[in-house]
Amino acid sequence: MKHKSKTGNQKGFLKLLLALFLFPLSFVIIAGITGFALIEDTPPLTEKQLKNAKTSIIYDMNGNKIANISGAEHRLPVDIKDVPMIVQNAFIAIEDARFRDHDGIDIKRIAGAAIANVKEGWGAEGGSTITQQVVKNAYLSPEKTLKRKAQEAYLALQMEENYSKDEILEMYLNKIYFGNGAYGIGAASEVYFNKKVSDLSVEEAALLAGLPQRPSGYDPYAHPELAIDRRDIVLASMEKNNFISTEEKKEAQATELDNILHQSKNKQQYQYFIDHVVEELKTKGIKEDEIYSGGLKIYTTLDPNAQSNTEKMMTGTDIIPFPNDNFKSGVVLLDTKTGAIRAIGGNRNPGEQEIKKGFNFATDIKRQPGSTIKPILDYGPLIEYQKKSTYYQIKDEELKIGDKTFKNYDDSFRGMVSMREALVKSYNIPAIKAFLELEKDQAKEFASNLGLNLEHAYPSYAIGGFGDEDGVSPLNMAGAYAAFGNQGEYHEPYSVTKVEYPTGEIMEYQSEGKQAMSDYTAYMITDMLSDVVQHGTGTLANIEGLPLAGKTGTTNAPEGIENGSTDSWFVGYTTEYTAAVWTGYETTSQEQYITKEDARISRLLFKEIMTAVSKDVDTESFIQPSTVKKVDIDKRNGKKASAHTPSYSRITELFVEGSTLPTKYIPAKKKVNNTSQKNKEKEKKQEEDKKKEVDDKKNEEKNKKEKKKKQEKEKNKEKKEANNTPVSNKKEKEQTTDGNNTEEQDDQEKKPDNDEISTKPDEKEEVDQETDTESTDNNTENKEDEEVDKQDDDSEKNSSSTTDSVNNDTKVEEENNIQNN
Repeated sequence: MKHKSKTGNQKGFLKLLLALFLFPLSFVIIAGITGFALIEDTPPLTEKQLKNAKTSIIYDMNGNKIANISGAEHRLPVDIKDVPMIVQNAFIAIEDARFRDHDGIDIKRIAGAAIANVKEGWGAEGGSTITQQVVKNAYLSPEKTLKRKAQEAYLALQMEENYSKDEILEMYLNKIYFGNGAYGIGAASEVYFNKKVSDLSVEEAALLAGLPQRPSGYDPYAHPELAIDRRDIVLASMEKNNFISTEEKKEAQATELDNILHQSKNKQQYQYFIDHVVEELKTKGIKEDEIYSGGLKIYTTLDPNAQSNTEKMMTGTDIIPFPNDNFKSGVVLLDTKTGAIRAIGGNRNPGEQEIKKGFNFATDIKRQPGSTIKPILDYGPLIEYQKKSTYYQIKDEELKIGDKTFKNYDDSFRGMVSMREALVKSYNIPAIKAFLELEKDQAKEFASNLGLNLEHAYPSYAIGGFGDEDGVSPLNMAGAYAAFGNQGEYHEPYSVTKVEYPTGEIMEYQSEGKQAMSDYTAYMITDMLSDVVQHGTGTLANIEGLPLAGKTGTTNAPEGIENGSTDSWFVGYTTEYTAAVWTGYETTSQEQYITKEDARISRLLFKEIMTAVSKDVDTESFIQPSTVKKVDIDKRNGKKASAHTPSYSRITELFVEGSTLPTKYIPAKKKVNNTSQKNKEKEKKQEEDKKKEVDDKKNEEKNKKEKKKKQEKEKNKEKKEANNTPVSNKKEKEQTTDGNNTEEQDDQEKKPDNDEISTKPDEKEEVDQETDTESTDNNTENKEDEEVDKQDDDSEKNSSSTTDSVNNDTKVEEENNIQNN
């Protein structure tokens, strides 16, 4: 038994050894099989692939090539022996400090990069080696998968076996993209400093070495401060790796950018559209170097005809007289139904004016929208959430909220007005009141559904007075307004439809539509905005025969500037296209601001661009959904019109199906807090007391005069009696009679004026009101009409129908309404 036990132990020990051997072996086998599966379709290394960057190409909506991604591609290949060691070390320090020591993969660097980025700032050190970057840019897609990383590592090891370190570094320096159309260090040296690579200084080499990570983000022309920060990080890394001394670092950091940077820059055709395409691709996770030198085929939504015409209009014409070259403009043209961007006017470029790359007035600005925001923050949500009609009555009156007093553009008020009239004439007070009637965050929610994510929503926002945290661009506004023209469906604007990689991999993109609002809201807003261009503030943008809706917007100029503004907008749409136009100056001052004449330009630009793009296009009218009902209203009393209501007293308004129709005139209730109500009551009482005090003084003075006059008469009478003058009975009688007449006259003079008023005027007023009633019948309906007319007479005097407000003189109308906020 003891012997058997020993034998059993020996067998168990052998099994354990076998298991210990087989486990790692199986792990190696499994890892090997997995690794082989990951790299089995890795493309082979070829010198052509490694040494030549592949230019990416942009295509328009029709699939036709329009440009290389960087415009005129600029390459100046250099031999490594012509690259000074200080320049080589600048790139090695920031990209791969152990480049000359590893075999293509640096395990130590991967771990060290994380620590360095925490200690010295993000970007101080990258994880991939220079060898890996060459391989990735030459062969692989940007997808972040285990398979791609495995293939990248495999090819990097192969490359290190077949090429020297100098050859690999030369490939890298000639292949990477530096921004502004410069591929490779030779081209970059010429573009940024107008010199050969062999002549580069330490600070210049450091600036270039910092660019490949984010060519547009660190562009020294567009973002000089970021470029300097990045340069200083490179210099610090060079010092850390003993490539330069501390003194050399400090001297290089003290160099001003303007003293070394070459200033000559030009734009190419469609450049602002291309700039936006690049930005959109980056948001989709594609790195910038891959965009510019990855050999991508990028298919876009660009309409070349619309883009060319937009750029032409932006330079100024006889129809569109820009005041000067400093006057800026931004334009975005969308497909209303899909959100596809058809054209972008990013800036005006008269002659050969130099423009900083990267800033686009169509997509990058954050400006106050003025009255173009009213459909989005005020009337749109009021219809959406409370189902108000276009006839909904709001009182236009002086409005004070806290210490802020709001007013209309012309400093006048009109009493009770309809929502339609308020929007068409762009009155401010009704817009603010509509905003105040909404529940908490309803305005922000409605705006968010249209792509406008606001930090705040104060009452001033209701008329476009945004704070510094918020602001909009033509791209934002075009996207939001397109939803009104698309039955409430919102599409985020987009410019890229498809990206094809050299490997054959294809990524397709489109904007998924979402219902941002009910169809009744979209149509009712559209119907009112159609009136804006027909006979409101936007008549100058109207296009004869084209179903069109739109809104103007201007913002106040700084204090001290009269009859001027800071921003001028027009946003409008058809069922096919939507366009948003902004005009103004980068900085508004006493010397440069938008005049009344300049404010017309946004509408003129819109009209010319929309006219051209709509030519030969069958544009359908806006379709009224079944959820909206047209109702004829008697504008004299706010009731639903009867068979007896004459045509000149009828107006047609829109109501949400199922909502309550008006049976009598009901003014909107004004929301006030208790404090403001008490203050108003106090002010009213003070005014009444003051008026009573004045009246009492007047009556006292009047009584004094009457008393004095009476005393004088009595004195004269006593004087005559004292003279004992003989008179006949007849004369005494006459004298007595004359005295009575005088007293009667005096008494009549003493009577206040209101004692003279008879009841006849009242009777006449009643007759006038009855005459105003168009029905000759004495039925109950007409009696109710008379009561409503009498009760709201003052309000009716201040109200007017938008359908009776057609202005036949477009120019005069536009100039009169140019200051609408």
